[in-house]
Amino acid sequence: MISYLFVLLAVAFFTLLERKSLGYIQLRKGPNKVGYFGLIQPLADALKLFLKEENSLQSMNKLPYYLAPMFSLTLALSMWTLYWTSFHLWSFSFGLLFFLCVSALNVYGVMAAGWSSNSKYSLLGALRSVAQTISYEVSLFLILLSVMSISSSFSFFDFSSDQKAVWNCFILMPLSMMWFVATVAETNRAPFDFAEGESELVSGFNIEYGGGLFALIFLAEYANILFMSMMSSILFLGNSANSMLLAQNDMSFWAKSMLLAFIFIWIRGSYPRLRYDLLMKLTWLSFLPVSLLVLLWSISAKFVIVIS
Repeated sequence: MISYLFVLLAVAFFTLLERKSLGYIQLRKGPNKVGYFGLIQPLADALKLFLKEENSLQSMNKLPYYLAPMFSLTLALSMWTLYWTSFHLWSFSFGLLFFLCVSALNVYGVMAAGWSSNSKYSLLGALRSVAQTISYEVSLFLILLSVMSISSSFSFFDFSSDQKAVWNCFILMPLSMMWFVATVAETNRAPFDFAEGESELVSGFNIEYGGGLFALIFLAEYANILFMSMMSSILFLGNSANSMLLAQNDMSFWAKSMLLAFIFIWIRGSYPRLRYDLLMKLTWLSFLPVSLLVLLWSISAKFVIVIS
């Protein structure tokens, strides 16, 4: 429970970092009025959202409409159980399988939110998001299998401890870059934010949400961004700590994670939205063949090492 509260606080101040960074990228200040340098702005935004009146649509399907944001946030927070702390209650030796199971369920929250609103814009946004997420999950899982075959384990601790000599980003150079692009697409972030295409879908699948329910969707998205940044650091950027409990105090680990999270913001401020057909071609015609070939290479390389 304490971990979840800190995750929600991290999400709140990550939004402040995003708004400040985008402001300076666009040659403006960003939030700077509420509190010292705008530090209280995320808390003011949260208070405003949760005090707003909820929408009551005549044509909505009430149960999935209200449950979809809660379901998305629950899945986002459940993935943070994979993060180790000194007061941790579980030890995931099969953390990779848990991640695959939970991430595969994310599409249901978005689909329920878009369908239950009974709006053509929200339904189109949900369909785009489901197609995009499922497409990139294939490449994402193949990349994870390549890392797993090198470490011969399902545990994130083994992924981290096996990189003391050489980081995986050097051994699997193309896969590390493909992984990051796939995580950007998986979290529906710019330039792959077709589920929230404001120019044609008027905010997409969450168009009919406001107030507290919109805040829950917002929290789920940013919690996933922070988790994927931390996971990318574990999989490809190694760890200097000798154990998971020491890793939580390892400043280099969190510096790498925050750098990756900042790159999400940097990309949003630098690149325009792609065409949807180019997005699909990127994963099916580029990422999928390369990830399959690297997976075959990693399995054969590990087999040769074991035999020798």
